[in-house]
Amino acid sequence: MHEALLRPLSLGAVDVRNRVFLAPLTRMRATAPGDVPNDLMLDYYLQRATAGLVVTEAAQISPQGKGYMDTPGIYSEEQVAGWRRITDAVHEAGGRIAIQLWHVGRVSHESFHEGAAPVSASALPYRNRTTIKGEDGRPQRADCPTPRALATDELPGVIADYARATRLAREAGFDLVEVHAAHGYLLHQFLSAESNHRTDGYGGGLAGRARLTCEVVDACVAAWSADRVGVRISPQGVFNGLDDTAGEPMGLHLAAEFARRDLAFLHLSEPDWVGGAELDEEFRKRLREAFPGPIIAAGAYTPEKADPLLAAGLIDAAAFGRSFLANPDLPARIRTGAPLNTPDKTTFYGGGAEGYTDYPFLGG
Repeated sequence: MHEALLRPLSLGAVDVRNRVFLAPLTRMRATAPGDVPNDLMLDYYLQRATAGLVVTEAAQISPQGKGYMDTPGIYSEEQVAGWRRITDAVHEAGGRIAIQLWHVGRVSHESFHEGAAPVSASALPYRNRTTIKGEDGRPQRADCPTPRALATDELPGVIADYARATRLAREAGFDLVEVHAAHGYLLHQFLSAESNHRTDGYGGGLAGRARLTCEVVDACVAAWSADRVGVRISPQGVFNGLDDTAGEPMGLHLAAEFARRDLAFLHLSEPDWVGGAELDEEFRKRLREAFPGPIIAAGAYTPEKADPLLAAGLIDAAAFGRSFLANPDLPARIRTGAPLNTPDKTTFYGGGAEGYTDYPFLGG
C-alpha cells in the first residue's frame, strides 16, 4: 500500500529512507529567554524520526527575524547546543533532519523589537495578526503594525545573517538547510508585487523581486554547498496578509534559478492547505520542466493525494503536517493502513507536552 511513498530518495548529498516527510510546523515551545531548543522539542522530533526527512519548525536567523513567541532561533551558541542534542538524537534513530531558516519580516510585533517597527520590502500597511505572549504567559493574538522598508544598505546584513545561520546549522549537525521563501514572510514579501514596491534593483520585474532570495540562496550555498540547500516557496498562496494568487510566473522563475544552482530540493507549499484552490496539472508540469531536481510537495496532503503525483513524476516526496503532528509514527501507519489519530487544534501553538509529545503510537 502506497509503495511509492515508502521508497528511498536522494536529496542532494543526503539519502533518505522514505518519501513521507515531516512538514515544518510552528509549535512555539522553545525556552525563553533566548529562544533555545529544549528537551521537550528533542522528544517531539525524536518521536518523528522515522520520517524520510524531518524539516524543523522555522528558526529565526536573527532577533530581527522573530515574529512569534517562543519560536527557536539559529544565531546563538546556546541555540546551536540545543539543536545539536536534537540532531544527534534523530541521527541515532536513523533519521535525517533539515532546519528551516526564517526571517518573518513584517509578520511581527513591536514588542519583539524593543518598540521598533518590523521590517519588510516596502512600508505598506496590511492586515494580519501574530502571536505574542500575554500577561498570563499564554499565547495572545495581536495586530501586526505597518512595517518600515529595509534600506538597500541593510540587505547585505540580512544576507549575511542567512549565511551565518547556515554555518551554525552545519555546526549543529543538520543534514540540510531549507530557506523559507514562502507564506508571506520576508523573502516572499520581496518576491510578490503586492508587497514589494521598491525601485532600487530589488523590486520591479521578476528578476528584481527575486534578487534578494537568489542572493540569500547563493550565500547559503557559499556557506555550505548547493547539495545541502533547499528552498520553500508558495506561489499562488494567500497567507499572512499577502495575496499572491498571481505568483505563478515568479514560482516558475525561481524554479529555473534554483535548477541552475543545482539545489538539493524545491519545497512547494500548495495553496489549498489554507482553503485556496488546488494547483492545476499544467502548472505542475511547467514547474517540473523548470526544476528537474527533487520536488517536495506540502499542503493538506494524504497518501491518496500524493500517490498519483508521485506516479506521474510531478513530485518526489510529500510533506505531512497535521497528520504527522498527531501521528508520530505516520510512516508505519501508512505502511500498514492503520487508522490515524485526530489532531487537537487547541494545542497546536504554545504550551507543554499536551498535544505535542503525548499522541499515542500504534499499540500504545
